[in-house]
Amino acid sequence: MASSVYKIITLVGTSTESWEKAASSAVELASKSLRDLRIAEVEELDMQLENGKITNYRARVRVSFKYEGKEK
Repeated sequence: MASSVYKIITLVGTSTESWEKAASSAVELASKSLRDLRIAEVEELDMQLENGKITNYRARVRVSFKYEGKEK
């Protein structure tokens, strides 16, 4: 039976509109350069503030993808 290995990276997506769009932007950008994305997990949500107003929503997202290292 073949086994699989997955690599996990952490990304931070931002949006001026919502946390959902911030998380989506992180995953969309990752999908352009990484293959076989499997799971995206939101780790943390925060906001950037300026003069007491929200300027950016930020989502820290852990993304896993199938790791295909070179066999020895």
